[in-house]
Amino acid sequence: PRVQLAVLLDTSGSMDGLIDQARSRIWKIVNELAAARKGGRAPLLQVALYEYGQSTLAAAQGYLRRIVPLSEDLDLVSEELFRLRTNGGDEYCGQVIQAAARELDWSRGGNGLKMIVIAGNEPFSQGTVDYRESCREAVRRGIVVNTIFCGPRAEGERTGWKEGADLADGQYAAIDADNAPPPVSAPQDAEIARLGRELNGTYLAYGRKGAAGKQRQQAQDENAAAVGGAFLAERAAAKAAPVYDSSSWDLVDAEKKGLVRLEELGEGELPAEMKGMPAPERKRYLEGMERRRQALRKQIASLNAARERFVREALKNSPV
Repeated sequence: PRVQLAVLLDTSGSMDGLIDQARSRIWKIVNELAAARKGGRAPLLQVALYEYGQSTLAAAQGYLRRIVPLSEDLDLVSEELFRLRTNGGDEYCGQVIQAAARELDWSRGGNGLKMIVIAGNEPFSQGTVDYRESCREAVRRGIVVNTIFCGPRAEGERTGWKEGADLADGQYAAIDADNAPPPVSAPQDAEIARLGRELNGTYLAYGRKGAAGKQRQQAQDENAAAVGGAFLAERAAAKAAPVYDSSSWDLVDAEKKGLVRLEELGEGELPAEMKGMPAPERKRYLEGMERRRQALRKQIASLNAARERFVREALKNSPV
């Protein structure tokens, strides 16, 4: 089963707070979706990212841009989120919803969950594409549209954000994008982060995409650490979940998914750690890395379950 999520972010000049929240919540969202099950099976998670309302983008295309198509590479999504910058413009909600519904490679049939989440702070009705038509088109394609208005709830209702969600079987929410509550620090955070760093050591970069993938993984750890310890712990928990897939550059994931045969790799394609190894030793080394990864994932998952219980209690008892 697939969970496909398209995130559409308003990057006009007034939306710095929204972008900061998107960056700081991405791994929490991944962890919540990773907990979903259908028939006892964990989903394949794919995330797409669009920006709209950016004045540097082409007016003829509606000031919108697809940044990442539906992708299992969650580090790539995180990397692009941290690259986003805001700049004033016109925000065409109907057009960006239509673009996401038509352009992305959505799954066919009923074996998955397809969602659009759009967030912004201007009237939903701007632009030449009627949001009512694009929301109806999305739901005809089996795509739920959830809307997040960055401002007072009543204003979002008055300016079409709630109607857009209602038309596409979604939910409407309003947030203060500039005043997010601080993350809850938990006693498990430091140990989860340490195990997350150990987990990185089980990833074996191979082939032409290997070095870039390994570098991206490390860079997103650094981005998470810069936001705070709680965020880094959430990222480590996401890396330990089945939805975190690095098969495009990691030999352990690629071999496990049947995307590559170890015995067919040339010496130049092998990870640095395996160059010069005899063939039987390569196989044993790869199997050892897989066992080590699974052990670390179990440790992180156990600690994260305790962390989530702590955070729930802290939020429940919070006066805010």
